[in-house]
Amino acid sequence: MSDRSWLLVVDPQRIFADPASDWASPFWDDAWSRIRELAEHVGPERTLVTRWLPTADRTTAWGEYFRAWPFADVPATDPLYDLVDGARELTVHPTIDEPTFGKWGPQLAGIVGPHPDLLLTGVSTDCCVITTALAAADAGARLSVVRDACAASTAADGAAAVQVMGLFPPQIDVTSSTEVLGSTP
Repeated sequence: MSDRSWLLVVDPQRIFADPASDWASPFWDDAWSRIRELAEHVGPERTLVTRWLPTADRTTAWGEYFRAWPFADVPATDPLYDLVDGARELTVHPTIDEPTFGKWGPQLAGIVGPHPDLLLTGVSTDCCVITTALAAADAGARLSVVRDACAASTAADGAAAVQVMGLFPPQIDVTSSTEVLGSTP
C-alpha cells in the first residue's frame, strides 16, 4: 500500500449484510470488521463507499435479472438498499451509487483519477467486487484485493473469484488485511 492508495468499500448495504436477505453474505460480519480497520488506517479522505441501486433499464437483461430476484425489485429508496450502520462515517465523500455490478466508471474515476492505486474490499467477492476489479484493472488501475475484507455469497464462489482475480498480476494483487495494515502508508 502506498500513501496514495484509496480504500474502496463496495456495496456495504443491508441487502448484502442482513441475514434475513436472500442475498446476505454469511461472511459479512468478519469482512466488515476488517473493512473498518482498513478505513481507520487509510482515513476518511481516501476511503470511498459504493452502493448498488436497482435502477437499471428493465427492457435490458436487467429485466430478466429482477424477474429472477423479485424481492430486490423495489425502489432504490427502499431500506433494503441503505448502507449498514457505520458505513457512511467511513468517508468524507458522497456515496458512489451505480446500477451496475461493477463500480468502476466515470463517477469513481472522477474522484480517484484514471490510474489509481485501490485497496478493494466489500461484497460480494463473486459479483460486484470481481466486476469492479476487472474493469478497473482494464482501465489501468492498480488493485490490491483484500481477500479477508471481502464477503462472498459462498466459500466456494468466493475462492473461485479470488483465484480469477489472482490471474491478473501486476494489475491485480491479492492480499490480506494483515499485510495491508502491517505496511507503511
